[in-house]
Amino acid sequence: MQEEPPDTRLGFNDVLRLLLELFAFFTFAFWGFVAWPFPWNIAFGIATPLFAIVVWAVFRSPRAVIHIDAFGKALVEIVVMGSAALAWLMLEQPIIALVFGVLAVVSGVIAGRKEFR
Repeated sequence: MQEEPPDTRLGFNDVLRLLLELFAFFTFAFWGFVAWPFPWNIAFGIATPLFAIVVWAVFRSPRAVIHIDAFGKALVEIVVMGSAALAWLMLEQPIIALVFGVLAVVSGVIAGRKEFR
């Protein structure tokens, strides 16, 4: 019996997840530049998104350097996306935090169910 090839088509949720990841990285940069006084804003505005990108690339991306189980991937995603939502709360933008958080949770649950199949 032949195995079916994995489904490599991009769906709506895949595109949404990419946009959410990019928005999270933008959020970290924006938060770093706005929430801190000079010269710390330069350091945090550059270092925070770079750190998040490295963590995502090492543990969560499809071509992750360190392969972890689905629960570990979910934990990394919760920390990164949750931190981005908290950054918007710290910037006193609760609507953006709520919309981003809800979209990230719904998208993550849909992707997680697909990954656990």
